[in-house]
Amino acid sequence: MRSWVSSLVLLVGCGHATGTPSPVDDAPDVAYRGGDASMSRAADAQLIAIPGGRYVTGSTPEEREQAYLDYSAAAGHDDARDAKWFDLEEDRHSTELGAFRVDLLPVTNAQYGELVADGGAPAPTMDEAKWAAQGFQQPWPDEVERFVWHDGRPPPNREDHPVVLVTHDEAARYCAWRGAVVGERRRLPTAAEYERASRGVEAQAYPWGSTWDATRLNSFVGGPNDTVPVGEHPDAASPDGVLDLAGNVFHWTSTPWPPGAGRDAPKRTVRGSSWEDWPGLGRGAAWHGRARTIRHVIVGFRCAADAR
Repeated sequence: MRSWVSSLVLLVGCGHATGTPSPVDDAPDVAYRGGDASMSRAADAQLIAIPGGRYVTGSTPEEREQAYLDYSAAAGHDDARDAKWFDLEEDRHSTELGAFRVDLLPVTNAQYGELVADGGAPAPTMDEAKWAAQGFQQPWPDEVERFVWHDGRPPPNREDHPVVLVTHDEAARYCAWRGAVVGERRRLPTAAEYERASRGVEAQAYPWGSTWDATRLNSFVGGPNDTVPVGEHPDAASPDGVLDLAGNVFHWTSTPWPPGAGRDAPKRTVRGSSWEDWPGLGRGAAWHGRARTIRHVIVGFRCAADAR
């Protein structure tokens, strides 16, 4: 029975952000050397435009209480409430956000492999000792080893699964590289952009609506206890048509953690939920922080772009 903060360094107190995006990390200087980038180009052609304007962010006490109830009913325990996970959320309020674009789907192993083959980053790898040193609870042979790349290539039959075991800075590096491929700036989304893409202007709790629905995402409830190919839940599209914003993998964002921290903070905000999570997670308002240097089997990413 897994949880998104299990055996993680203790989260810093929540505070309340202003609702405006934190500064985006400086784009890494990544050269495109001319290697095959066909899958990354194809993904880039599917960027979804999100209009600018006012939207509702954060959650009410009643919404957080419902999330705790949904969690405990499915998990059979009250770990989320005991740890006050959802108390980290901003209070519900309206705020302004500029237009932007965001990937339709998370970055896959095959797409990330084009960066690796082009010499832009190392393959996502790990060994049992390094995994144990990070302190995460997932057992190496049963839930980690299957995600490790060998000889610079993704594990067999996982090319269309979301890439994991990438640090925050490696994720940012891929987005910058893809920008070099297409000749336009690409970056990680901010936490505010991720929430807006997930919830729409009506601020529904989940990308698909106001209530939990286990059939609309890959989670611990009825899922295979593993990642699945991206895009397997088309009926879970957000109001703007973005897929996989809840379930399968958490997503790195460029926003420092905790809210209000400077860009040199050692943690970054993650949004969404993963293949081993319970109800309550995956809501647009939910967020937490992770060290930008960690490599985890439940954290992936997608890219974003400024509006045209």
